[in-house]
Amino acid sequence: MPESIIHSRTVPIAIRDFGGPGQPLLLLHGAGGNLAQMTTLAERLRPTHRVITVDLRGHGRSGDGPWRWDDVLADLAAVCDHLGLTSPAVVGVSLGGMLATLWAQRHPECPGAVSLDGNPPLNRPDQLAGLDPEQAETELAKLRAVFDGMAAMLAEPLTAEQVAATLAGQRAMAQRYGAAPDNWVAAFERNLVPGDDGRSRLRPGPELTRQLRDAMDSLDLMPAYRDVRCPLLLVLATEDLPEQQPFHSLYEAYRTVTAERLATVNNPSLRVRHLAGASHAMVAERPQELATLITNFLSPHAARGIQA
Repeated sequence: MPESIIHSRTVPIAIRDFGGPGQPLLLLHGAGGNLAQMTTLAERLRPTHRVITVDLRGHGRSGDGPWRWDDVLADLAAVCDHLGLTSPAVVGVSLGGMLATLWAQRHPECPGAVSLDGNPPLNRPDQLAGLDPEQAETELAKLRAVFDGMAAMLAEPLTAEQVAATLAGQRAMAQRYGAAPDNWVAAFERNLVPGDDGRSRLRPGPELTRQLRDAMDSLDLMPAYRDVRCPLLLVLATEDLPEQQPFHSLYEAYRTVTAERLATVNNPSLRVRHLAGASHAMVAERPQELATLITNFLSPHAARGIQA
């Protein structure tokens, strides 16, 4: 598929245009990912939409820039302006889902937006009502330490041997999900920056990763869920990722509290779907089911009766 670079203020943004016969649709990846991770879902959406995938700033082949929500939304607007997309649908996973929700809040003319498990990450005791506060804070501290360790590890340069081992791991993960290994390898390599010393670094870099974590940790999407005036579908995971299972009680409480808060939102533009058996990796687990769900939701003739 053809790729191009769009210039948004001072940050070049890489896109891939899959074409397609219908309504334009921006498809957005999650934190630490890139547009190559969205290939399978893009191909399944292409029969009904003109699909454009985007490397968010600091990811893939896009340029670096401070992570501020307004600036990233301006990047997406620049992509739309460059391609002449007057009113695209927006679909995103995780971080991309948060952006889809913020876009929907600011663009009431949007024909529809879909957030695939795009709620802010678990990081505060108030997200865990029902758990003992002291226990919740203790477990959250352990969880933050895990994330800090992962961030520190990802900030370190990779030797050729480590890159080869990671590529093998990507192929194994693809096989686990029944996906095409080449797509997973391409996604990993797209965030890899070779160095002169024979070692490579992963994008996003440490500073942007820190900004991303701060931005997501401080984000409250409930006002957006109340304010949105275009159709917005929030698809929520119901199961843990393998990496989340040691913190099952925290994630189960967070899912419960999130569902309870969403149930208080009285907004006919918002639909919530709890996807039974799906984890935060739902795009890898269930691409065809998600493509059908998205296509049906965005159809101008579809009944808006999607229930939780």
